[in-house]
Amino acid sequence: MKNLLKPGIHWLFIFIPISFGLEYSHASAPLIFFSAAISIIPIARLIGSSTEQLATYTGDAVGGLLNATFGNFPELIIAIIALKAGLHGMVLASLAGAILANLLLAMGVSFLVGGSKFHNQDYNITSIRVYSSMMMIAVISLTIPSSFHFLTAEKPAIENENLLNLCLAVVLLIGYVLYLLFMIKTHADFFQSEGKEKEEAHEEKWSITRALITLVGASVLAAFMSEVLVGAAEETGEVLGMSSVFIGVVFLAIVGGAAESISAVTMAAKNKMDLSIGIALGSSIQIALFVAPILVLMSTVVGPGQMNLTFPRPLLVGLFLSVVLASMVTGDGRSNWYKGVQLIIVYLIMAMMLFFIPT
Repeated sequence: MKNLLKPGIHWLFIFIPISFGLEYSHASAPLIFFSAAISIIPIARLIGSSTEQLATYTGDAVGGLLNATFGNFPELIIAIIALKAGLHGMVLASLAGAILANLLLAMGVSFLVGGSKFHNQDYNITSIRVYSSMMMIAVISLTIPSSFHFLTAEKPAIENENLLNLCLAVVLLIGYVLYLLFMIKTHADFFQSEGKEKEEAHEEKWSITRALITLVGASVLAAFMSEVLVGAAEETGEVLGMSSVFIGVVFLAIVGGAAESISAVTMAAKNKMDLSIGIALGSSIQIALFVAPILVLMSTVVGPGQMNLTFPRPLLVGLFLSVVLASMVTGDGRSNWYKGVQLIIVYLIMAMMLFFIPT
């Protein structure tokens, strides 16, 4: 009871009934949108906490994967609901925004918070090289359908474009499965932590049953609140004069990825940088190689038509530059607070550019 009364992120659960109340009273779209967005943050944290507890039974590599997987669950739900509504532009923006938020914002805040407590923080450089190469492959893969679309814009090549995207989705999924096999089975030693940190004695360890029940319950809540969020997203953009791209890249991406972002920052504050970076980079890889192709395949049966991975040019440039910058900043196996500042500054600059692009 003391923990419930203590100020914390769990107080934001009050926005769940507030959001439903605003929706049923037909309040303005921005009020509904931001209320639902705030309500998803503690839900995402609950998903992150439960997967973090499951990670204590599986180890760092699998734990980071679990955290990234279930941390992306609210994002996947948001994308599916937007897909059903035919908001393909917003879905693509949220996918690109999630990668940018993980690579720049989440990792930047993690470095900043961890660096403010510890002078330098070391991590396994071998795993970083694997993550970086996978992210570069993922971004290059995402540029292919966009390039094809721009090159054939004046020709009736819709069928070929659709087929290209479906084939690419299958190839990316195969690549992701092989990446999991490499990380978990054949080369798990590449992803071992630089140092073994002692568990803090005051932290309560959950049972597997409690962690799983919490995970399922939080996921159901995320599904309901995501539906409210997406339902108000388009009108919110119109009222506030924001493009669907900006709404998707900034708001939907940050809210949908709140679980893994909060977990990454929490791990950095505990000096567990391997797990922190594994969550941020692993989540980005999963979005590009798993979530994006799954949504392409799902769009053939959900929504008004097939969604293709045709990203606007500014997002493609932003994705490519963010991968290059993240690889440069993390390449020496040591982090500090100023590296975090550098990543955050670049994220803010990209967000400002997207805000001022005409609708």
